[in-house]
Amino acid sequence: MQLTDRSKKTDKTPLTLAEKSYLPGIAKGMGITLKHFFSKKATIRYPEQTRYLGPIFRGHHILKRDEEGRERCTACGLCAVACPAEAISMVAAEREKGEEHLYREEKYAAAYEINMLRCIFCGLCEEACPKEAVYLRHDKFVPVFTNRDQVIYGKDQLVEDMDERYERDAWTKEEMQKLWEQQKPVNY
Repeated sequence: MQLTDRSKKTDKTPLTLAEKSYLPGIAKGMGITLKHFFSKKATIRYPEQTRYLGPIFRGHHILKRDEEGRERCTACGLCAVACPAEAISMVAAEREKGEEHLYREEKYAAAYEINMLRCIFCGLCEEACPKEAVYLRHDKFVPVFTNRDQVIYGKDQLVEDMDERYERDAWTKEEMQKLWEQQKPVNY
């Protein structure tokens, strides 16, 4: 009984004297080894050198600020609802008098936390945000942690630093494709 149609015919002819001594096989293997020995290495010296990860890489989360330095997040909760891993939690608060320079809207996120152990970096929180406040950076990995206390990122780690603003290079698939073609790494 034949289970699949992918069966191969095997060659059952007797081996010649050269094939019995395995010399052609050894010579072929040494040729492949020498070819790779003199080719360019595929490894890089990380962290001194970094590879371009591509425009669709989803890395470190960030809560954006507007041009005046005010937080964009209005604590609407759409990112938390869209998150399939339920990694995002937030507490909303009302803006008080004198805090207009801190928050854009009357409502803001007093506490915003992402549990990085649960996050699957799907980008649905980024797509669900109507204020473009949540971003997943395409140029930065999430830092390594050694303790479970370091895994829950609060606003102190997520809110964008105005000195090191993050700008998105591409928004559509077509722009991403053009960017990828421009910055395509050399074949290794």
